Amino acid sequence: MKHNFGAGPCILPQEVFKQAAEAVIDFNGLSLLEVSHRSGDFVQVMDEARDLVKKALGVPAGYTVLYLQGGASLGFTIAALNMMRDSKKAGYINTGTWASSAIKEAENIGVDVNVFASSEDKGFTYIPKNFEIPTGLDYVHYTSNNTIYGTQFQRIIDTTVPLVCDMSSDIFSKPIDVSKFDLIYAGAQKNLGPAGATLIIVKDEIMGKSTSPFMPSYLDLKKHAEKDSMMNTPPVFSIYTSMLNLRHLIANGGVDAAAIRNEAKGNLMYSEIDNNPLFFGPVTIEDRSNMNATFLLKEGAPSEIFDAMWKEAGIIGIKGHRSVGGYRASMYNALPIESVKVLVDVMNEFTRKNG
Repeated sequence: MKHNFGAGPCILPQEVFKQAAEAVIDFNGLSLLEVSHRSGDFVQVMDEARDLVKKALGVPAGYTVLYLQGGASLGFTIAALNMMRDSKKAGYINTGTWASSAIKEAENIGVDVNVFASSEDKGFTYIPKNFEIPTGLDYVHYTSNNTIYGTQFQRIIDTTVPLVCDMSSDIFSKPIDVSKFDLIYAGAQKNLGPAGATLIIVKDEIMGKSTSPFMPSYLDLKKHAEKDSMMNTPPVFSIYTSMLNLRHLIANGGVDAAAIRNEAKGNLMYSEIDNNPLFFGPVTIEDRSNMNATFLLKEGAPSEIFDAMWKEAGIIGIKGHRSVGGYRASMYNALPIESVKVLVDVMNEFTRKNG
């Protein structure tokens, strides 16, 4: 058995994998991979996939759910373009690589970006607090969870300015108050489904009001809403599998139950990091992510022995991002706590033999 702690493509429930695989062979007489996205069968899938997002997150009236493409990387530009108003100014919080990328893409399309809070001074190992949000902004943007550095916002930013959030790596992992946001975007490939689809939850009243002189049709959320996410051929397999996964999530207690399971996994992992004398965590305790736990070996501990041990135990994907090194245990919704226990046991055994 493999214990997949990978931070990129998501781990999904085995039941969802099996159902998706069956549909590739037979989806009402055709392969899912060849079915027309205009067919009644797939229109039903799209409708259910959107409705399940609303049910899972309690999305209030006045919001539209879209399944687009391009990942959060295109979402950086889509968000900036659709939120731009007369001032062409926006506030960003920089908490790491993906927030930095969002800032760069906003600047590329002409937004005057004010980075009013940042954790770069300490290597992105904490979440900024006690900041003041400037006046005169079109919107405020932040990244809710930082996969590379292992930090996570524990509460929604309190502001009257229109709020935008990249929730790619922690959406559906806990309850959120969608009404606090004007725009949420998230790549599917963490807690939702396979890579290919990008989820967008957008307040209806903000669409079609951009003042950007540059607005390609494909980046205009109003046009996508008018076409029910099917301006062009959508990522059929990713959307179908996301629908299956949302069914599974809701049937197993929804985001409330997922949050309890994720908290238990996080507590188990961080307890070992804190109490094992050969390991330590770089992130400020109150800002630790339940999705991505980052940790390092103490100086002098034999990394080659630890690496051999976790590989022998069937663990994959715990090497830290190439930009920061160390280790990273990504614990998305579908990762069972039993896998975390295996990793903790390996860490214990490693220290028993080498401490």
